Amino acid sequence: MPLGLGRRKKAPPLVENEEAEPGRGGLGVGEPGPLGGGGVGGPQMGLPPPPPALRPRLVFHTQLAHGSPTGRIEGFTNVKELYGKIAEAFRLPAAEVMFCTLNTHKVDMDKLLGGQIGLEDFIFAHVKGQRKEVEVFKSEDALGLTITDNGAGYAFIKRIKEGSVIDHIQLISVGDMIEAINGQSLLGCRHYEVARLLKELPRGRTFTLKLTEPRKAFDMISVRSGGGRPGSGPQMGTGRGTLRLRSRGPATVEELPSAFEEKAIEKVDDLLESYMGIRDTELAATMVELGKDKRNPDELAEALDERLGDFAFPDEFVFDVWGAIGDAKVGRY
Repeated sequence: MPLGLGRRKKAPPLVENEEAEPGRGGLGVGEPGPLGGGGVGGPQMGLPPPPPALRPRLVFHTQLAHGSPTGRIEGFTNVKELYGKIAEAFRLPAAEVMFCTLNTHKVDMDKLLGGQIGLEDFIFAHVKGQRKEVEVFKSEDALGLTITDNGAGYAFIKRIKEGSVIDHIQLISVGDMIEAINGQSLLGCRHYEVARLLKELPRGRTFTLKLTEPRKAFDMISVRSGGGRPGSGPQMGTGRGTLRLRSRGPATVEELPSAFEEKAIEKVDDLLESYMGIRDTELAATMVELGKDKRNPDELAEALDERLGDFAFPDEFVFDVWGAIGDAKVGRY
């Protein structure tokens, strides 16, 4: 059966998409936002957290990225709970935590905490800093932004393309959280919703971005990064295993991904950025998991529609994902 025949897609999200990125930031555990955002696969709500007795009893060390004593956290099963534990450790509101990086206090998008934490990883929490409002003239269809989210309701800038519209605006930096576009709040929205809104803004018009930058340590002030290099995925840790955080169900301790899985996830994540303007290693990992045992593109399409139907992936994207997984299987990197 040719790819796409007989596929029954769910209705598309309320907004069309632009340049978004699901660090493993898009973990799908955020609360529904004003545009209907929810977990991976859209507005579906996850199961309630498992009882504490069923959660892995692992202890991680953490600091605030701009500087703090070292804290110890444990007993979390998803990103939202992780932020709550960090907030408790440092006596600050959980809403102040923007995102976390692993083993570096810098705003390094290659080290963004997503769906997995190495058992020996050190967690640095980036909290809200200066707020700013910027007017942008959309002179080109593409703004040059790649968007991700933190899995708990905040979308932020993961990459700025060199020479793009946004690259010429020095006030906008990688790591900035996008609070609102033209006064419309985006708190609680997923990365792909924010990207679609940006893409739908009319060319030749000026729009307003309300942003919040992460609070910076002294050695980070005045540093402006374009984000991680395409294809350079996050380094997941130095331990023998990882703690995998899930949007539904308990966290689990797993072996490190195989070389095939790492390469396939990286290639699928690149496709997400190319087609949708988003990067989301957790979403990419889910797609690889769904596709690695499928016999043809149509079986993959059916699995994606069933599990991730709210993304309404186009057929050509599904075909490329199938090819990327197949290439990784036979070592064509």
